[in-house]
Amino acid sequence: MTRDQALEFLDRAARGIAEMFGSTCETLVHDMGLPNHPILSIYNGHVSGREVGSTMDIMGIGLELGEEATVTDQVNLAATTPDGRQIKSSTLHMIGEDYNLALGINFDYTSLVFANRILSDLMSARSDLQSALWRPEDSRQLACLFDQCVAALGKPVDAFTKKDRLRVVTLLEDHNAFSCRRSVPYVADRLGVSRYTVYKYLDEIGGGKS
Repeated sequence: MTRDQALEFLDRAARGIAEMFGSTCETLVHDMGLPNHPILSIYNGHVSGREVGSTMDIMGIGLELGEEATVTDQVNLAATTPDGRQIKSSTLHMIGEDYNLALGINFDYTSLVFANRILSDLMSARSDLQSALWRPEDSRQLACLFDQCVAALGKPVDAFTKKDRLRVVTLLEDHNAFSCRRSVPYVADRLGVSRYTVYKYLDEIGGGKS
């Protein structure tokens, strides 16, 4: 492939990528065979403020590249433009006998950073619903009632049979304990059973309240 053919191919690739990814994606072709690697073609140059002939890099530093950097592909690297735009940058080389060209791709994702902040704000919450629904007084009242009902049976919870657990639920229902918010999950946890089991016990005793 001659230099002209390589340049024509890279220019078409740059144009196509810029069109595909839109105005926030700058693409360009560098002549890496020259010390200042000038831009031979560029699309969406407003991203970095550069144009054909410019020798400035995406970061606006303008330093001469190291020898390895002039022949090595650089893929998906972070950069910041002089005006603060946040960029993902890649440089892909095409090297022939008498040329060293490179396709540069610089994607400006600054707006996505702001969008992410907005989404984070939208998805954030100062507390969880469960905590809001579980009033401290409900918690203390339910705990007290549960302890009293367990004491009435005269044995520890881990020694309970199904009959014992059913008896505790019956006593709690008699004391209107299931009118407290989040009562079923609390009782299920203390008894070491599932919520479904507590609801089943309530059905058995004719309660069915939650």
